[in-house]
Amino acid sequence: MSVRHGREFLSIPGPTTVPDEVLNAMHAPAVDIYAGPLLATTESCLSDLRRIFATDGKTYIYAANGHGAWEAAICNVFSRGDKVLALESGAFAVGWGQMASAVGVETEILPGDWRKSVDPQALEDRLRADTKGEIKAVLVVQVDTASGVVNDIPALRRSIDVVGHDALFMVDAIASLGTMPFEMDDWGIDVAVTGSQKGLMTPPGLSFNAANEKAKQRHEHAGLRTFYWDWTGREGAEHYQKYCGTPPEHQLFGLRKAMDMLLEEGLENVFERHRILAEATRAAVEVWAEGGAVEFNITEPHARSNSVTTVRVNEGFDIPAFTGYCREKCGVTLGVGISGLSGLAFRIAHMGHVNAPMVLGTLGVIETAFAALGVKHGRGGIQAAVDVLSRNVTP
Repeated sequence: MSVRHGREFLSIPGPTTVPDEVLNAMHAPAVDIYAGPLLATTESCLSDLRRIFATDGKTYIYAANGHGAWEAAICNVFSRGDKVLALESGAFAVGWGQMASAVGVETEILPGDWRKSVDPQALEDRLRADTKGEIKAVLVVQVDTASGVVNDIPALRRSIDVVGHDALFMVDAIASLGTMPFEMDDWGIDVAVTGSQKGLMTPPGLSFNAANEKAKQRHEHAGLRTFYWDWTGREGAEHYQKYCGTPPEHQLFGLRKAMDMLLEEGLENVFERHRILAEATRAAVEVWAEGGAVEFNITEPHARSNSVTTVRVNEGFDIPAFTGYCREKCGVTLGVGISGLSGLAFRIAHMGHVNAPMVLGTLGVIETAFAALGVKHGRGGIQAAVDVLSRNVTP
């Protein structure tokens, strides 16, 4: 017997649920790329991206996924033989560093623990040892969707500043922008990257760079600049130059509507909604963990992200049977563990176009699956989530 028929819940950390309003905005005819309303759409998107990144710097739009945003950032500020330091706290800063290596940039990994956030003192110590200034940039993610960690970006900036190091501070906000505070200028971030398919509630296919004046100065002498990724080329006077060719029109229609929705809700309210729903999720997991079969991957409560919760499973837990039950019997698709957590965890996303019924429905299906499959778990996870919501969502 299955009870999945109805609207299915996509509870993976990207792509996230796309609002009907965004889908409807994309259901439109193609328009002229040289004149007319598309020009205004581009300008408004670039402007509101600056607002969401919280920067006075430049923003750039690419027809690409998040990996494209990584490569764009790399090619615009580095030359072959430059050295970068990638801060490990999961899969993705390391992946960014590997992409840099592939185009001729030397990448050093600052080893980290996949169950904790990056240690600011470790960064300070490594930069202090770089007496010759060989490290040209520090790469870090605000949220790593593999491990579920959130890194303290202002604290890492302070580690760079206390040493007086001149490295660029480059932050991946792919899984955080639009879900939690991100203050590019106030936090001293030189380059930020993100994608469309998570907090920005738009289908995969757009990615973004934001760059401050220091990054633009490095850009002037970068030896890896290419025609497609080049920031300078995308500042050309002709509209098509902003995309190095034909604009991704329908993606832009969707992005414009998604940003309208975020700004109408108010970014502070968006962040608070994500915090409350994440707290509800964590309250349920904490109760379930009492049974011994599951636990938080991130051991430090303050380092658990408001975008995604990674749940580590113990020996004997059958992940395919569990996720299959949730999907095939109840219509909820959960994220599975990836990279170093493949086969060791599942992931609950709570980012983007998500509300209390969606989170409670997902958590309810998880608890149902535990009971149906005989997984030992603490009882009352759903009630714990409801208690969080009732305390925070007041009349």
